[in-house]
Amino acid sequence: MTPVFQTLTPGARLSDRMADALETEIRAGRLAPGTKLPTEVAMTEQFAVSRTVVREAVSQLKSRGLIDSRQGSGMYVRDAGFAPLSFDARHAGSRAAVVQIVEVRRALETEVAGLAAQRRQPGDMARIVASIGKLADAVRGGGDGVAEDVAFHRAIAEAARNPFLLETLQYLGQFLTGATRVTRANEARRLDFAAQVADEHDRIVSAIEMGDATAARLAASGHMDNAIRRIEQADPAFWAQEGEALARPLIKR
Repeated sequence: MTPVFQTLTPGARLSDRMADALETEIRAGRLAPGTKLPTEVAMTEQFAVSRTVVREAVSQLKSRGLIDSRQGSGMYVRDAGFAPLSFDARHAGSRAAVVQIVEVRRALETEVAGLAAQRRQPGDMARIVASIGKLADAVRGGGDGVAEDVAFHRAIAEAARNPFLLETLQYLGQFLTGATRVTRANEARRLDFAAQVADEHDRIVSAIEMGDATAARLAASGHMDNAIRRIEQADPAFWAQEGEALARPLIKR
């Protein structure tokens, strides 16, 4: 049976919307594995779009691993498996997107800090303390401290001794590093912001070192709350120029 698709109304990029519509059909099972997609001409008519839009949408589906091209035969649906985690790039350059990514960090890193306080070993503490020292050295040397900040939080995650949490943070690394780049650029513009960040990091380290899981969670959560507040307080000039430019490449489909 030939699938019937709705035409697309104007709005976001038509190729994105067409690819999303086809992915929905595939994941819902209405386009089963092995099903041949309609021809390019048929899809231009059914979706009421140009051939260029169809080709771009098909290219996206290939990159998502949802269809295969068989020479001389056409496009066929693959077994979709689990839906990968994906993000919409259209809002990546907004202040709200950066705040939302920091909210993800808060949810994860609050628990990571608590577990690190409960499970850290002497070697873990040595790595955490060394990483915070490298961050301070980088800032004193005129660097942005982004890589060192990320390494500091990774050292805490390793001390939590939960491979699933660590893998999740690694998987989200592109987005978390991008958000860190924005927050640190903003914080570097004001001495009071920079001092707050250093103090917040020290509080997290102290709580982990004391083995106080409750204090560690509160310190980590407060650090992320304050990061959000500092982004919200960023002066318009920062966001109109450097902030937006740094945020735009956060998410790439």
